[in-house]
Amino acid sequence: MNTSNTLKMTIYSALFAALIAAGAFISIPVGPVPIVLQNMFVLMAALVLGPRWGLGAILLYLFMGACGFPVFSGGTGGIGRLFGPTGGYLLGYIPAVAVTGIVAKALGQRPLTDALAMAVGSIIVYGAGVPWLKFATGMPWDKALALGLVPFIIGDIIKIAAGTWAAGVMRRVMNKN
Repeated sequence: MNTSNTLKMTIYSALFAALIAAGAFISIPVGPVPIVLQNMFVLMAALVLGPRWGLGAILLYLFMGACGFPVFSGGTGGIGRLFGPTGGYLLGYIPAVAVTGIVAKALGQRPLTDALAMAVGSIIVYGAGVPWLKFATGMPWDKALALGLVPFIIGDIIKIAAGTWAAGVMRRVMNKN
């Protein structure tokens, strides 16, 4: 990869970190885990930037939040958020973006395979987030699933559809430059 392309991808990664932060501000509290758009931008980063640069965007976002910048849901920040009830979802973004990017590349970047890759990424986020929620709060499994997964399924299907479309548009625009 040449220096010009590295610089371009670094800028795109930083822009996705900013999009993820902006997505966290669009927050609807529905219990210990709010409805946010940040997960859509996380998975879009994987589709648009690929696993390596998408991972860079997520790590930058998490680093900013851990340092106290108000980039987590509700305009919060601080390392304590990574250990609170939503910490598993936040940390679940790391493997989710890597796997989503790998799956999308392996299957070919088309709308249906992008949607499948985003669905796999969502499952990974919930696979990390729901158990963390259960243990961080001490709630039973049925309550953790009822509060940390079930309310988000329909919204995630909509976000996957929107994210798949938007990622396709973004890739076309980026490939022209």
